[in-house]
Amino acid sequence: MSQTVEHTGSYYAYSANPSPQRPALRGSLRADVCVIGAGYTGISTALHLAEAGFKVVVLEAARVGWGASGRNGGQIVNSYSRDIDVIEARHGADAARKLGAMAFEGGKIIRERIAKYDIQCDLKDGNVFAAFTQKQLDELIAKKALWERYGHTGLKLVDKAGMKDIVSSDQYVGALLDTWGGHIHPLNLALGEAAAFESLGGQIFEQSAVVEVLKGQPATVKTAQGEVVADTVVVAGNAYLGNLIPQLAEKTLPCGTQVVTTERLDPALAKSLLPGDNCVEDCNFLLDYYRLTGDNRLLYGGGTVYGARDPGEIERLIRPKMLKTFPQLENVKIEFGWTGNFSLTLSRLPQVGRVDSNIYYSQGCSGHGVTYTHLAGRIISEAIRGQRERFDAFASLPHYPFPGGRLFRVPMLTMGAWWYEMRDRLGV
Repeated sequence: MSQTVEHTGSYYAYSANPSPQRPALRGSLRADVCVIGAGYTGISTALHLAEAGFKVVVLEAARVGWGASGRNGGQIVNSYSRDIDVIEARHGADAARKLGAMAFEGGKIIRERIAKYDIQCDLKDGNVFAAFTQKQLDELIAKKALWERYGHTGLKLVDKAGMKDIVSSDQYVGALLDTWGGHIHPLNLALGEAAAFESLGGQIFEQSAVVEVLKGQPATVKTAQGEVVADTVVVAGNAYLGNLIPQLAEKTLPCGTQVVTTERLDPALAKSLLPGDNCVEDCNFLLDYYRLTGDNRLLYGGGTVYGARDPGEIERLIRPKMLKTFPQLENVKIEFGWTGNFSLTLSRLPQVGRVDSNIYYSQGCSGHGVTYTHLAGRIISEAIRGQRERFDAFASLPHYPFPGGRLFRVPMLTMGAWWYEMRDRLGV
């Protein structure tokens, strides 16, 4: 019997909605599409295809939402890890126009799913980018103008005096409030979307790690105890794909981030910390992020560990950051701490494409996965149905391998991160 892989000991797993234990794949199945990975990218793709009448099978190495989709900060953050102006500077006006038109779509898809399938995942509106310095605030002013050029009408600049209505911390000189952003219980969103997919006849097999993908028309996707023969395959493993598709593995780097959650707070204390109940992220290169959960805990995350190493003593790493923001929590207990991996690309832009005519992939959300993965599911499903323009807009971007190969990419990026951390500390 294969080894069982359960959810990490996170607050999300502790507070997850009931979800069935799905069987492992045994034997052979035939499908229109086989999706590898039951995180947001895979389930979003599968749900779009099931709604269009496709027979879809999803194979998951562990549990639905086991990876980044069920461990992240839960923040609905618009656009990409590199914004539209950077896309224009590096890849031209046409690429910026096409990707800019999709930059705010992922959050809308999430809200559509929640409403259509009545997913209970503690949805709250409002994402805040908080500036420590005037330089960072000037960059937020530019971001507001940029996003408004591409149709975003839900942005509000907040000065230092107005920060008291956002967050009970005197660290910040101002902020940008994105009312189209927000936050959710990410694992419950994944579980709800999986249940929606299954309600349309889709099949999900857990504890079914893929060991080989055989190219062909159709392709064959093999696990330890079974196989799926499918006209089309979608590779959606992201940071947990491993070396299944070597040419994809060399173009991304798994990175770890750390998250803690406090004990339940008195409602008055919780409201005093974040009066608007928005989620917040700061503007540093190695940023911190935090928000209140549905049951009045403070969730606080930050830091990056290149190479996806699991750092010990998560509370020791994160608690000082939390207390710098909220010294009034000195005597509050941390009840949960966990790590999770996300997939980083050299350009910080997602990678979309095909490794064969009928094998599609999306990877490398680079920290903006909650919204981007929902967009990815839609554009991949469009491409499979023959509507390729939006898929090709992403696929046409160059997908660079990391310099130095697998041996040197971690130390090189660690040195780069150290440089930017020093800049953050110096405020330059």
